[in-house]
Amino acid sequence: MVVAAGSVLDSDGGAGYQSNMIGPAKIYFIIFGLLTIIGGVIGYVKAGSTISIISGAITGIALIVAAFLLPGNAALGLITAGVVSVLLAGRFIPHFMKSGKIMPDAVMAALSLIGVVMAIVAWIKK
Repeated sequence: MVVAAGSVLDSDGGAGYQSNMIGPAKIYFIIFGLLTIIGGVIGYVKAGSTISIISGAITGIALIVAAFLLPGNAALGLITAGVVSVLLAGRFIPHFMKSGKIMPDAVMAALSLIGVVMAIVAWIKK
């Protein structure tokens, strides 16, 4: 039997297509993690903010680790990515509401909200 790429075998042995969001979530959280690390480095270079580089590195690495946990341990990966996304949203949404700055506040608020939604949708469809 030939099975198409991206398909899985159903319980009856037939080929069915995966309907989960683990693959797209993994890609999103890798990109989000890299952007978070880059943002922390930029914050340090531009403003000399040590907290930016430390928090950017910690949260970025946590997002990347969560992404790589997804295929083998979806629950732990999605919980980790979801919690980090909620924490970042809690930091950047209120700050954006006060400052009105696009960089980094609005961008990180948007990425964080997308991360929360992505984690929830992937959890539901896993």
